[in-house]
Amino acid sequence: MTALRPEYEAELAEGPEAFFEPLRHGCPWCGSVRIGGHLRTPDLLQHKPGRFRVDRCHSCGHLFQNPRLNARGLAFYYRDFYDGLGEQQLDGMFGGRTASYRRRAESVRPLVDGAKRWLDVGTGHGHFCGVARTVLPEVAFDGLDRSEGAELAERRGRVERGFRGGFTELAPDLAGEYDVVSLFHYLEHSTEPLHELEAARTSLRTGGHLVVEVPDPESGYARLLGRWWLPWLQPQHLHLMPMGNLRGALAELGFTVVAEQHRSAHEPVDLVAAVWLALEGAAPRDDLPWLPPVGPLHRALRGAALLAGVPALVAAALLDQAVAPFTGRLGLCNAYRLVARKD
Repeated sequence: MTALRPEYEAELAEGPEAFFEPLRHGCPWCGSVRIGGHLRTPDLLQHKPGRFRVDRCHSCGHLFQNPRLNARGLAFYYRDFYDGLGEQQLDGMFGGRTASYRRRAESVRPLVDGAKRWLDVGTGHGHFCGVARTVLPEVAFDGLDRSEGAELAERRGRVERGFRGGFTELAPDLAGEYDVVSLFHYLEHSTEPLHELEAARTSLRTGGHLVVEVPDPESGYARLLGRWWLPWLQPQHLHLMPMGNLRGALAELGFTVVAEQHRSAHEPVDLVAAVWLALEGAAPRDDLPWLPPVGPLHRALRGAALLAGVPALVAAALLDQAVAPFTGRLGLCNAYRLVARKD
């Protein structure tokens, strides 16, 4: 922790402004200039310096970070989240979602009958593939990720092959190899989501299926919870696409949507996550290398504040579970999933 502090101080010497591209004046999805501010928020998870704005296109409804992080900014804000300081915590969190991954695999299984090869893009440490292999034992799973997680997934036997790198760069070498390509909570992290869809089309054989799952910005929870809605996930989520926009893009690329799923894509965490983010925001900050150092008294106060919030967290978690069976009917699903066939 202490060893990292000088590195972060050097990176922040020019201020967070150095991490952003110029402000956009048009929608990156449809090109309309009818855009406006929708959300302003700091980094509510890592508490790294900077403030972030999400704009909405009033023509097509697309939501996007504006100004967007540049390559240097993406590297800075992703650092120590999925790797480094955050690697063990994130690996444990994703590893504990076995039931969720099983439901995901079971929900698409009838739609991809006969599939033999599956590429999971943005696979992380390959946890989904490791679970899905038990649901679809006849399928060989490969994983692709920009991080070393793809290689780790291969070493741990969760995928047959782990590809490290960008999907758009690697897709030509994988042309026509796969019966299924999955983009589970991947597009929202992409700088150019339409290019990622093109890469998926390249990697699929004719008649193969693309499975896309993304946060639903039209969820009632997004309006109800404001900046405390976890799927805003600033500064990592660069694009949030209304379902109609994604369906239209897939049709233009030569796909036919064969299934639209909401309830099975929903994760019942909205309320407990909102309470946790609010509690984290109110409590004294943790001892992190991108923040000023703190002493024992500060850490004790933080521990006491978080402990005091436990009853609220428990109540929110119980309410999440109670509401979960009705989220589809109430328009509260926090994600949607599309399965599309390459024609």
